[in-house]
Amino acid sequence: MKVTPKEEIRELARLIRESGRTLALTGAGISTASGIPDFRSRGVGRWEKADPMEVASVQAFQRDPAAFWRLNMEWWLGFANAEPNPAHHALARMQQEGLLQGVITQNIDGLHVRAGSRTWEVHGHLRTCRCLGCGERHEFAFLVDRFQSGKNPPRCPCNGLLRPDVVLFGDVLGDDFEAAVQVLHGCPLLLVAGSSLQVYPVAALPRFARRFVIINRDPTPWDDAAELVLRGDIVPVFEALAAELGLKG
Repeated sequence: MKVTPKEEIRELARLIRESGRTLALTGAGISTASGIPDFRSRGVGRWEKADPMEVASVQAFQRDPAAFWRLNMEWWLGFANAEPNPAHHALARMQQEGLLQGVITQNIDGLHVRAGSRTWEVHGHLRTCRCLGCGERHEFAFLVDRFQSGKNPPRCPCNGLLRPDVVLFGDVLGDDFEAAVQVLHGCPLLLVAGSSLQVYPVAALPRFARRFVIINRDPTPWDDAAELVLRGDIVPVFEALAAELGLKG
């Protein structure tokens, strides 16, 4: 007998209530309703239109910093006007009610932080940038001001190149990734939401949890190992989940 979407939501709510400790792992799909396109959707994904190694890699930055910023700044500035959507808020409310320990995210848009979730940003964020010369950190707005005033590539007052505090292709993952691995070890339940689970090493994180649920519009390589797979747009799923869990706000 085919399970209905309502029954899937009811089952997901049961798993969360009974797990004792639940974490979430989110990807670009949770932010599309906030106006931020994802990376791999057919025809519209960012990496459907550009080679990430040519646009968002350490090598691209080192080869031509001005081109790197020219190709990425418009994309990243679009994040500034984005607001957390009901899925971000549902996860934050779950944490406030003790149903969720926190959110591990691949996203650099900062929307989970703004929604109020405890967050491990394993691919970094756009709140700050750092100087490759003196090592000083600046608000990302400082870099934006320099870029928009015609200073490309943007530089620190010491004249060192500025780079974003995000993980580029070719970078080593930082402290948040190591912390995420630790907190996930033996986790009774992991909710994977809006991730294609194709970018490693983050895509391997589900193996550290005892059980995991996948909420995603498209199939992932981990579907067959999941306790439950909910296929559909992220926001309606989380709105229904919040209602089933009795969350207000």
